Amino acid sequence: MAQLGALGTGTGLLSLAPSESTAKPKNVNPNSFTLTILQTTDVHCQIHPHDELFWEDGKAVYRKTGGYAELKTFVEKERAKSEHSFLIDTGDMFQGSELSVKTTGEAMVPLLNEIGYDLYLPGNWEVIYYKKAMQHLLGSLTAPKVCANMYHDLGEGKKGELIFPPYHIWTVNGVKIGFLGYTDHLVPIRQSPNYSRGIIYTKPEENLAHYVDVLRNQEKCAFVAVIAHLGLSQQIHLANIPECEGVDYILGGDTHERVRKPIQAKYAKVVEPGAFGSFVGKLELKIENGKVIEDRYELLEVDAVKNAPDPKVTELIQKNELPFQEDIYQIAGYSTVPLYRYFVIENPIDTMILNAISWQVPDVDIVLSNGFRFCPPRTTPDKTGNIPITHGFIFDMLPVDSTIRTGKVNGQQIKNWLEKELNNVFAEDASKRFGGWVIKFKGMEVEFLAFGKEGNRVQKALVHGKPLEMDRVYTICACERDGDPDDMLCRFRGVQDTENTAYTLHQAMKNYLAENSPVTPIPPKSAVALDAPATLLTQVYGVDYQFR
Repeated sequence: MAQLGALGTGTGLLSLAPSESTAKPKNVNPNSFTLTILQTTDVHCQIHPHDELFWEDGKAVYRKTGGYAELKTFVEKERAKSEHSFLIDTGDMFQGSELSVKTTGEAMVPLLNEIGYDLYLPGNWEVIYYKKAMQHLLGSLTAPKVCANMYHDLGEGKKGELIFPPYHIWTVNGVKIGFLGYTDHLVPIRQSPNYSRGIIYTKPEENLAHYVDVLRNQEKCAFVAVIAHLGLSQQIHLANIPECEGVDYILGGDTHERVRKPIQAKYAKVVEPGAFGSFVGKLELKIENGKVIEDRYELLEVDAVKNAPDPKVTELIQKNELPFQEDIYQIAGYSTVPLYRYFVIENPIDTMILNAISWQVPDVDIVLSNGFRFCPPRTTPDKTGNIPITHGFIFDMLPVDSTIRTGKVNGQQIKNWLEKELNNVFAEDASKRFGGWVIKFKGMEVEFLAFGKEGNRVQKALVHGKPLEMDRVYTICACERDGDPDDMLCRFRGVQDTENTAYTLHQAMKNYLAENSPVTPIPPKSAVALDAPATLLTQVYGVDYQFR
């Protein structure tokens, strides 16, 4: 993949000068004032207002939220209410849309700069265009970046310097607020290995206590926040270990969770403000005589109807999207049911993807698809009465147009792989939970205990209605990941006779919709948890939290 996209540096991407903040100090007393920290995360390049799913009274309801032009207006309103404000984004800002892919992320840079962020943290997907492009994109942002666990790889496992500074300090009236950054150390496993080549990641706990000591005792910070892209389970785990002593808040990201009331762990409070620009987290700190005497947190909804689009951001979006809009808005087909990807176990979006791959590559026993989280819902019908699926939405669902690959495995391998994947989602030890959801499959029916013991969750497994045979060889297909060894498919090791097909994921989706539209991708209950509802919306448990 090229390091720079079609709208690379110096090729005409429209950029406007950052507007001045509308924040207006309302209190001139330097000893008593309030600080406001605003946070977005996991916007995934969703530059337009979109349908958003909310879980209310046990059912899904949808409202229009987000959009970068609307977000700009929303942020400016909040800044205007604040004595002193600081806006951060905690990752996944360059992956998730066709415009981003076609411009290798370049189209996002002027938008982010115009919104006026004060600090950034790289997310797990910032490496999608490889290390050099990540450095270029993040370096093109005008605000500082922090991350204390990404190092240059000098070869042979030797760490060089940190790629970004480990922390940043915001000073107001002599009071220091320290921000210490950590991204997901599992990136080389969760993402295609080649994306992060040249980078060494370490666990946050390896240097967390050191930097907290620096911020508290050397820099004399009155408040220390870890800004994180680890996933809510991992962030709660971090807030419960001794290395986190001295941290006040973890402002997290990655798993798109909507924390409305801070989760109080042993050493710190933990929050996460949803995804796709639908929400902004707002943390207010009341300062008296140099000390934080009170903190207040709320999750704010970015209502696209109540926030008029900012003209400058609108102009940027229109001009940067213009060269690609014909393809972005071309309709590939229709769905008769709302498309979303919010339930942990099965969703219509993933069902449609599996159906498309199975239709395109019919001569396999089991089709696999990753447990992705990104992609906002699409629920609004057009004049046909059905919900349009555009080429742009295919990119929202599958930003990486991977080649479809086939291979062979035996039943015992499938059983072991299922247990491993289920533990990645439901591990009792929060530090062992990955950021994704249950792996998706077609051709196999599995009953499991989500909260059962590791290695013994699978209670029943059928392949096309017949019990899984441990010695039998089955054919599977999934996507090829950049940098995986020849014997790996979808984090499945030891696959025999692997072979790339003539189709990519996008080609399969377009071909399938051309022949079968409108489609009705109702989840078939291929995966059934015996101890959890099909509508399970989070992998987090054991704390006072509910996704809604």
